[in-house]
Amino acid sequence: QVQIVESGGGLVQAGGSLRLSCTAPRFILSTYTVTDITWYRQAPGKERELVARITGAGGSINYADSVKGRFTISRHNGKKTAYLQMNNLKPEDTGVYYCNALEHVQGREYWGQGTQVTVSS
Repeated sequence: QVQIVESGGGLVQAGGSLRLSCTAPRFILSTYTVTDITWYRQAPGKERELVARITGAGGSINYADSVKGRFTISRHNGKKTAYLQMNNLKPEDTGVYYCNALEHVQGREYWGQGTQVTVSS
């Protein structure tokens, strides 16, 4: 059963923008509101790295230094969806972006299938 669905990846020129979405259609709303959402990315030949995180209950946000000022993470609990707005994209932002959901009711963790982001120079 698919718990997390990502969308919004694609090919864009350097300086362009993309918005990724991460939806958790099978979560009940009360669980989603206490679920931390984290975006990771993995470039070819590199390890997966954290890009941005937004917590459930408190809405605390943190970013990797490499994306601060360019990326914005947000969430709409009623839609059970989180977003990653990526502006001023650079070729080094290229990679597969994964959404991770960590719910704090039973402590379960879920991963999306990943969405490819390619930034051309």
